[in-house]
Amino acid sequence: MGLRPEMPLSFYALDVLFRRVLRQNAGVRWAVHHTSTIRSPHRLQVGQGSYPGDSPGVYINADNGVIIGRFTNVGPQVGLISANHDPVQNARRLPAPPIRIGNFCWLGMGAVILPGVELGDFTVVGAGAVVTHSFPAGHCVVAGNPARILNYLNQDECDAQARSEYERHAAGK
Repeated sequence: MGLRPEMPLSFYALDVLFRRVLRQNAGVRWAVHHTSTIRSPHRLQVGQGSYPGDSPGVYINADNGVIIGRFTNVGPQVGLISANHDPVQNARRLPAPPIRIGNFCWLGMGAVILPGVELGDFTVVGAGAVVTHSFPAGHCVVAGNPARILNYLNQDECDAQARSEYERHAAGK
């Protein structure tokens, strides 16, 4: 049935009510918190072990596409905004490249990722950050408005963590 042990049964009960009965986020293929919104879920690609929208208050606009890698965490009240509005005709959406978020990323509470941004593997986005440009190399901590690199992560430690997570997942733990 796909129940995750870290999520309480009440999470799944509310998911059934909101997603299946009331049809809120009905196009999403995994359980979503009832306060989260995923717009254009058919344009949202998600890797193994990633469940965007399972935290409260997440808003994902995937109109231009959002690609999220494996084992990436999306914290509460994160906004992934793949489309912008025309400044004069605000009902008209502007085309943009999709948002691309790598494997093993962590988006802290209240972070906002804007259209066309690419985050490489092991990018940690600090709480409240506004990410206006890409960090494709990854292995870093970014924060602020606009976001900038605060620290770099040890690539060997990241690779060891990735191997451990893949092994754990393959073993069904």
